[in-house]
Amino acid sequence: MSNPHLLLVEDDMALAELVSYHFDKSSFRVSQTADGEEALLLAREERPDIILLDWMIENLSGIEVCRRLRRGNDTANIPIIMMSARGEEEDRVRGLDIGADDYVTKPFSPRELIARVNAVLRRVRPALAGETLTFADIEMDTIRYKIKRGGETILLGPTEFRLLRHFLEHPGWVFSRERLLDHVWGHDSDIEIRTVDVHIRRLRKALNAGGRPDIIRTVRSAGYALDNDIAEG
Repeated sequence: MSNPHLLLVEDDMALAELVSYHFDKSSFRVSQTADGEEALLLAREERPDIILLDWMIENLSGIEVCRRLRRGNDTANIPIIMMSARGEEEDRVRGLDIGADDYVTKPFSPRELIARVNAVLRRVRPALAGETLTFADIEMDTIRYKIKRGGETILLGPTEFRLLRHFLEHPGWVFSRERLLDHVWGHDSDIEIRTVDVHIRRLRKALNAGGRPDIIRTVRSAGYALDNDIAEG
């Protein structure tokens, strides 16, 4: 497994060098820039696994960079942690509202920052943390693309694999068909909503083979969730 790629966007050169040094020591591959426009180009050219984004940078503010990344088809799902000396609740809420996954107030310790980055990666990109996703009797090896239920191998197509992975990363969450289209197929997808139902049926058929209980719950007028209740339909 390759080392996680971190894009650091910070115009304080001394701080950037310090942060880069500590992430290098922690086996990250670090790219860095002080420029908001260049950050957008770098994120599109070589999609990083996570972005550390300062609020106050050159050309474009960190807020605007975050907003544009979230709007881009290729960059919408890249985890972003915003860094700022602005510690007011209103600023933190604004950063999170425009799409940041976490918000770190300066000054911070490199150790805390690395812990925050690893926590976000574990949550949104478990394969980078080398983790197996589990729920009830389901196990998914996100690196080797293998799924087992009750110790028996389950064969899934690529779309069903991504769908199950998304559910396993958010157990108990109810996702509408529209949100599943965004997260699993992508923001630029022109696939019809009812296609989600088709793939849910395929996923259920594979997971429930041999009379196993259905752990994908249909929530009427809302969508689907992964939990231990018997599905309604």
